[in-house]
Amino acid sequence: MNENDAQMQTIMGLIVNGGNAKSDSMEEIQAAKKGDFETAAAKLADADKSLIEAHHSQTAMLTQEASGDPVPVSLLMVHGQDHLMNAITFRDLAGEVVDIYKKIG
Repeated sequence: MNENDAQMQTIMGLIVNGGNAKSDSMEEIQAAKKGDFETAAAKLADADKSLIEAHHSQTAMLTQEASGDPVPVSLLMVHGQDHLMNAITFRDLAGEVVDIYKKIG
């Protein structure tokens, strides 16, 4: 695998795992809304697993950069980072929403 392919794989890891984490977080909220806190907890765990995978992709790029091998910044990379940051924010917010549903339910 050449360097461009490896970078593309890393970027796609950000996009796919970030997207999965956001989707799981939305499903977490929907489950809590129905009072199904067991499913909500499972979706939270799934979101966290996806975020860990996305962080592995991000860490690979940061490690490369820190070792003196600059990582080219592309629009696709920025898009991947955006997916990850939105997913993290959404996951955190979903956890708070579920807590509110638990209190009012």
